Amino acid sequence: MNFKQTLLTSGVLGFLAVALGAFGAHALKPTLLANNRLDVFELAVQYQFYHTFALLAIALLLRKQESRLLKTAGVLMVVGTVLFSGSLYSMAITNTSSLGMITPLGGVCFLGGWGCLIVSALRD
Repeated sequence: MNFKQTLLTSGVLGFLAVALGAFGAHALKPTLLANNRLDVFELAVQYQFYHTFALLAIALLLRKQESRLLKTAGVLMVVGTVLFSGSLYSMAITNTSSLGMITPLGGVCFLGGWGCLIVSALRD
């Protein structure tokens, strides 16, 4: 992903985090509370926000310097968000645990993204 794609993706993920957070807090709250899944939904929103901000920082770094490690970090943050937060959203809304095995894969992607960011910083 280049600067523009990374910036656009961080904007979309940030927008979705706000929209999903509001939707969960209002429209879905009774269902999530009845299923004891509100905390799962909130965790998904939190991690989506954290990694949206990381993606925004990566976009700004890419604007100054194109780097394969930074591009990889960005891709891993996006994939991690889809897998980690996406599986938690699904589990919270459907009240099933079948997608729980996908969540750790998202976490591994997050770790890989942060690792790429660390290595990129050490190389400069």
